[in-house]
Amino acid sequence: MKKFTEAKNLIESLEADADKFYNKANSAAGTRVRKGMQDLKNLAQAIRLEVQDTKNKEAEKLAKKK
Repeated sequence: MKKFTEAKNLIESLEADADKFYNKANSAAGTRVRKGMQDLKNLAQAIRLEVQDTKNKEAEKLAKKK
């Protein structure tokens, strides 16, 4: 859950730069948004792997009980 919260915080932190880029044509803000979105992509992949690993561990536990 920690990584999920981190992802939410990352999106919130990008909001000001996204506003500057889209509404004020600030290209430096666009660079920061792109970097932040790349970080978000990497974080999302880490969350996906963590969820899959947890799911597989739970399935193993259930299989051993049977």
